[in-house]
Amino acid sequence: MDVLRGSIDIRDLLSNPDLLDSDPSSPLSAPDLRLLIDRLNVRSLHIKSQARDYVLSHRRDLVAVFSRCSLASAASTSLSSSISDALRLLSDRPIDLEIRTLAGQIRDARKELGERMEALVVVKSISVLAERLRAAKEDLRAGKVVEAAEVVKKLKAALPVVEGEEGASAAEPVVFGFLRKEWTECFDELQGVLAKNVEDSVQFEPEKGKMIVRSRSSGRDMSRVELHQALHAMEIVDILDYGLAKVADLMIKHVMVPVISNKSITVAIEVLNDDALEEPEAILTLFESYEFQDYQDGSTLYLRLIEIIKFVQKFVCLENGTWMRIFGKLTWPRISDLIITFFLSKAVPDIASKLVDFQAIMRVTTDFEATLRKMMFISADMKEENLSQFVNDVEVHFASKKRSEILAKARNILLRFDYPNSHVTGVAGNSSENVADLLFEPERCFVSNSASQIMKLVHEALKDASVSSARVAKEFYHAARDALLLYKAVVPVKLGKHFRSISQVAIMVHNDFYYLSEEIIGLSFEYRADLPSDLQKHALFVDMAPNFYQMAEDILGEQIQLVLSSLKEAIDGADGFQNTHQSQNYESAKFSIEQVVFILEKVHIMWESYMPAAAYKRTMCVILDFVFSRITRDMLMLDDMAAEETLQLQRLIHLTLENLSLLFKSLIADVDEKEKILNYNLWVQLDGILPSLQKFRKLADLFDMPLKSITTTWETGELINCGFTSSEVENFIKATFADSPLRKECLRRIGGQ
Repeated sequence: MDVLRGSIDIRDLLSNPDLLDSDPSSPLSAPDLRLLIDRLNVRSLHIKSQARDYVLSHRRDLVAVFSRCSLASAASTSLSSSISDALRLLSDRPIDLEIRTLAGQIRDARKELGERMEALVVVKSISVLAERLRAAKEDLRAGKVVEAAEVVKKLKAALPVVEGEEGASAAEPVVFGFLRKEWTECFDELQGVLAKNVEDSVQFEPEKGKMIVRSRSSGRDMSRVELHQALHAMEIVDILDYGLAKVADLMIKHVMVPVISNKSITVAIEVLNDDALEEPEAILTLFESYEFQDYQDGSTLYLRLIEIIKFVQKFVCLENGTWMRIFGKLTWPRISDLIITFFLSKAVPDIASKLVDFQAIMRVTTDFEATLRKMMFISADMKEENLSQFVNDVEVHFASKKRSEILAKARNILLRFDYPNSHVTGVAGNSSENVADLLFEPERCFVSNSASQIMKLVHEALKDASVSSARVAKEFYHAARDALLLYKAVVPVKLGKHFRSISQVAIMVHNDFYYLSEEIIGLSFEYRADLPSDLQKHALFVDMAPNFYQMAEDILGEQIQLVLSSLKEAIDGADGFQNTHQSQNYESAKFSIEQVVFILEKVHIMWESYMPAAAYKRTMCVILDFVFSRITRDMLMLDDMAAEETLQLQRLIHLTLENLSLLFKSLIADVDEKEKILNYNLWVQLDGILPSLQKFRKLADLFDMPLKSITTTWETGELINCGFTSSEVENFIKATFADSPLRKECLRRIGGQ
């Protein structure tokens, strides 16, 4: 029906189609609405007419469709009725229900029969297993340990042991748990019997030095069991290692330890009548020989051990390779450790030149292990060649031994660390063994015995490294480094309490680190070319030198700070040097100056004899610069000074300079110590190294100078050269001279520059 397709467009029914294009939301007028309604009615009638025409033109098709629908509905109703009748007939006949019930009963009966058959099989299996367990226990009590072991082994496969009852399957009969418990008890009993049997067959009498091996046991509650039967039974149930463990332990304790550790022990073997049932079959006896036997190359020791192991092979393991191998696994690790401890480690040479002599020990040791392999006491596995590995690495052991010795010596040196008195000879005295020459400076310093001994130890280690192989040289090299690092780690901690006060000990440790830093730098130049080529690229000591030098600087810096702190406290006692024209204040200021001089002289006496000249001069210049700068600053900060006050301040400056004359002379090289007064040349040299001293001395002159002279001195640049600033000079003039036109003029001239 084409008329029904598409949709009706309202704009087509309006008189003006463009009416809604401008504004779709605008309302239509009443005429337009009436026109729209009329046209919609017309369109509706037209659609109805088209639909009626379509139905009339397809009348036959529509009738056929409706007819088929009616027939399908009737057939569905008939089928539903037939099914209802069939169901009603079935429900009215109970024989079908009887047949179904009978079939279910037959099925249940067959299932019950199958379960009973399975239960019967299980009962038969349980009966067989229980019977075999009883037979195994009877065989065990009768001394038939091999037969019992065979049964226990087979039952182990039939009754796999689980970890606790929880490990069993939920569908498994409970009786299997009881059978497993019975088997475990039987196995434990068998294991205990066999172990006890072996212990009775192999006995030790340590007080007599005997190891006694009997061919059969003689227990009270069982028939006599041959030793080989007990071992065979152990092999069957795979408990040889358990059964031989105690014998192996006792043999190590009572046989191997005495033989290996005591060189005078001799071994004797006695074989008795094999037919005797209760008499010993063989006896191994240890006794001390009056003749001292040195192991030398180890051949004597190894022959003695081979004799013992052959005894075990023949009379304990009965020449069975498997049993011998198990016994070897239990004893060889401890035997090899004993040989290394009591023989090989002690045979490692102490001198590199004797390493060649160790070749004989290497050869004999290798032959010894080869003999043990033939006897199946050890396997061909390289992991069990403990002795061969040790002797092949003899160079490493030698180097490790030497390294340990070097570090032990270093520890002993540091534990005995001493700081002898330097005043007997001092740095200048050539007779003092504690005075060391600095390697890269034309100076000497006072060092501790420990530092010099540590350095001697390092030189000895590197000399040995120079004539050794690469592996040995590497150990010597690291030993030398470790000895130095040990000093660095131990000494600052051991003597730390001395660093918290002004002391010679701290300065001596500073000297030690300074001396060691220079020696460390020289080590690379001295020994590197002589070391093995593989080690030359890595044998560097220069990485350590900066650390030692920094340690020296840190210790010295702490001492300087302690001195400066004491000096500051002493200067603070002068109260800024105020009102020194008053007697009490002057005495207080004078006492402060005397305290400063005392501290400086104390430091001078304590440090000069210890420190290198350059370090001493640099350190004292820092300290004196602080003193002169601080006193000068305090005096220049004074205001409104009386004439008497300036004279007193000048007197204090002169007092300071006079009392420090000896200290000043210690800073100048080639000076006559007998001269009591410093000459002009010495003052010039001192002014050159102590700028603050020049300013300090000039301040004393200013207190005597008239105003014009001060101004002229400023204008000539002399005060500037001494370190004065214009503000300092102006403040000094204002504090010293009363206000006047001349003072204003001078201040203008000074401030105008």
